[in-house]
Amino acid sequence: MEKKSFIKPDGRNLHLYSQTKISGDFKILNPVGPTEINPHRRWHPLRQEWVIYASHRQNRTFLPPKNYSPLNPSDDENFPTELPTGNYDVAVFDNLFPSMTQNPSAKSNQTIPSDGNCEVIVFTQDPDSSLGNLSLSHIDLILEVLAERTKEIQKNLNIKYVMPFENRGVEMGVTLHHPHGQIYAYPFIPPVIDKFNQSFESFYAENKMTLLEQVIKNELDEDQRVISKNEHSLAFIPSFARYPYETWIAPKRPVQFLYDLNPEEMRDLAKTLKETLLKFDQLWQRPFPYLMNIYQAPVNLGAVNYWNFFIQITPPYRNKDRLKYLAGTELGAGTFVNDSLPEEKAMELKNIQIII
Repeated sequence: MEKKSFIKPDGRNLHLYSQTKISGDFKILNPVGPTEINPHRRWHPLRQEWVIYASHRQNRTFLPPKNYSPLNPSDDENFPTELPTGNYDVAVFDNLFPSMTQNPSAKSNQTIPSDGNCEVIVFTQDPDSSLGNLSLSHIDLILEVLAERTKEIQKNLNIKYVMPFENRGVEMGVTLHHPHGQIYAYPFIPPVIDKFNQSFESFYAENKMTLLEQVIKNELDEDQRVISKNEHSLAFIPSFARYPYETWIAPKRPVQFLYDLNPEEMRDLAKTLKETLLKFDQLWQRPFPYLMNIYQAPVNLGAVNYWNFFIQITPPYRNKDRLKYLAGTELGAGTFVNDSLPEEKAMELKNIQIII
């Protein structure tokens, strides 16, 4: 993996990655960002969790014209590209409209600075592609980049959790066309991760194996919900899935972080990820919207050998020609109602033949 790092004119970091030699004139454009940002967090006393506020994000760039391409930078000042010219495969840069920042404003009596970090990872310079349609080697590179960024970000001892994710499709809130994801680095452990952490830790203390290791063993033994598998990884819909088509992808060997995988395991993980995403697109005969979370162990908390890295893909789903989103019981009570069986949806995806 080749890497080159730059500083944008406004002071933000930019990192370029490639499978081959990085070259070019690297003309770096600088979009106009917000004049003032004040991301901060407030404590929710009933839910016992932090809420992040970033009102400046209301003015962020939204859906450039369909004929706009970062491969051919536009002169339209409303949609300047964040991507420099040059020969490279993947770009990572600090978000122009961050929810968290390493330079927060001073705290008040009611608020605490949102002192984390937000990066954007652009998967490819081709605005018409998608993660699943990239070559296997390109997806492998993206996973390597996410592993490298995790290792770099966690050097900041204030960070407690690093979560890469991708929102795909306007249905999931995407405001830009180009295929991209984000990397959020939190100065606290988010509520969902905190629950995961407690479950992982207590199970490991009692069983001397990770909780997900046991889940994977059960799935492989039953073989009713496994969508695809290879030597080092598998994709499956867990028996306890809250959403129809909720799919988990994990290495068979329990590891805590992406960077713990060896090259063969990383390659197989990339293959399973690509196959799963292509199955979604083929099942729906359209670019399938989803949220993909990459769950790694918390950082800067000491030994976390009880954790198990995995990827979760959470899509909306179509029911009688409509897409279903979170409703009252899910959002209001945190109790999910799944009106389908994991075994049924796993079989639909398993039966789709994908050639990679």
